[in-house]
Amino acid sequence: MKQHELRQELPRIAPMLRRFAYSLTGSAADADDLLQNTLERLLNRDIPTDVELVKWTFRVCRNLWIDEYRARKVRQKNVYSLDDTEEPAVDGEQAIHDQITLAQVDAAMNQLSDEQRSIMALVAVQGMSYKEVAETLGIPAGTVMSRLARARIALANFLNPASGPANI
Repeated sequence: MKQHELRQELPRIAPMLRRFAYSLTGSAADADDLLQNTLERLLNRDIPTDVELVKWTFRVCRNLWIDEYRARKVRQKNVYSLDDTEEPAVDGEQAIHDQITLAQVDAAMNQLSDEQRSIMALVAVQGMSYKEVAETLGIPAGTVMSRLARARIALANFLNPASGPANI
């Protein structure tokens, strides 16, 4: 694939990358920065031969986030919160309920390991199959399934602590 083909596909791929970046960072501003860095990297580097473009772009995005996350950890930065997002409220009671639910899910997602969170994002948010996730992240499909299962159990336990440990 050549650079001109990449440039034609970017408008279709960018929204998916933005959602993935948000699921990794948990912050709209950081997701935008990660998306910009990803797009810059994609446009300034040669495309490997015989790669599926979408999977390759997700891998580039994930690798950039891992680099950034490690750098932030070294600099002792805090975990991102939903307070940084700029989501407009729609309706009083429903908006509050939605914000509480979103905050709970975000907190639960932040409890997951980076590997589990990225797999959960690719499956639940992007709608990728286990095989596609495995190819995108370069790991066996069995690893995808086991990490996803552990992530689902951890989320269920975090979101429903009164019901006891989930045995999904």
